[in-house]
Amino acid sequence: MSALALTIGITLLLLVLQDAFEVMLLPRRVQRRLRFVRFYFRQSWQFTASLVGRVPPGARRERLLSIYGPLSMVLLFAIWAVGLIVAGGLIEWSLHVGSANHALTLPDALYLSGVTFFTIGYGDVAPHTTIARILAVAEGGMGLGFIAVVISYLPVLYQLFARREAHVILLDGRAGSPPTAGGMILRHARGGDLGQLDAVLREWETWGAELLESQLSYPMLAFYRSQHDNQSWVAALACIMDACALVLVGIEEMPPLQARMTFTMARQVIVQMADSFAMEPEPFGGGDRLDAAGYAALEQAFVAAGVSWQEGARTRDTLAALRATYEPLLAGLASFLLVPLPGFLPHSDRDDYWSGGHRGTLTRALIEELSQRRAAE
Repeated sequence: MSALALTIGITLLLLVLQDAFEVMLLPRRVQRRLRFVRFYFRQSWQFTASLVGRVPPGARRERLLSIYGPLSMVLLFAIWAVGLIVAGGLIEWSLHVGSANHALTLPDALYLSGVTFFTIGYGDVAPHTTIARILAVAEGGMGLGFIAVVISYLPVLYQLFARREAHVILLDGRAGSPPTAGGMILRHARGGDLGQLDAVLREWETWGAELLESQLSYPMLAFYRSQHDNQSWVAALACIMDACALVLVGIEEMPPLQARMTFTMARQVIVQMADSFAMEPEPFGGGDRLDAAGYAALEQAFVAAGVSWQEGARTRDTLAALRATYEPLLAGLASFLLVPLPGFLPHSDRDDYWSGGHRGTLTRALIEELSQRRAAE
């Protein structure tokens, strides 16, 4: 029994330490499929999604889903700590079996491991063999190191989350809430500076690279919800890819190079994120987010705003073909994370967050009037 306990304890100790090292310290994606943390997040998220998915879409569902990201990290830290304590207890117990007058019961060994790991040190239960004392000192140092790494890990995680969300919030003024590619292009066109969209897409190319680097190293960030119900990193990614697709296909007055660079970066994000979560693409029917009526409304809005748009069936078919290369992956991510994807045109009955509050409607009307007046001068 002591040999079995020693084997189980050492194996559990090494597995927990490897898992914690890969999650909190290793700055690159782990390709190995068989990992506890991968199993933990996948199963716990599927359980959460199956329960919360029964709640109708809206603010209540988002509030419930927003709890999962932080709570899952707290539970993961607790599971690691329990695993290390159990491993230390099994090893301590196996080392005391057979020692003269100093044999520990298994509950006492687990208690000794716990107070040693958290460096409490009551002294009511103590190791008596030389190797057990060495192990107790090592476990105390491991406990201090584990707590220190956890404390330093959380600020990094939330810093990356804040950096991601800052760009998502910026889309409220540029593309609406939820953000749409048509809304973004129309706002720049009506403001008389459609060329500025090129610089915006360049910034989002950088954001895509940062997003890919952070969420491959810290995949749990994907489960952290945005500040507002109509915003998410998946919706922002969809808006930017749609805008790039529209520029590449039919907007004549914009050079295609930056749209191409941003599109390829954004597609790399969704390809690798889908692979990271082992998700299959959703079926693509062509009219999922932009049906025939929606496409006609988009064309009319572009013409009314003075956008040089290539009209015709060929442009429509080319856009549908390009959408088929990324929308199934986006839809798969959105379905997995329970995030709604925006359409191509903004909803007339939804106000941006910046136009809410005291005299928000008046503020919006004045801003739009002043912008159009200055653009016409």
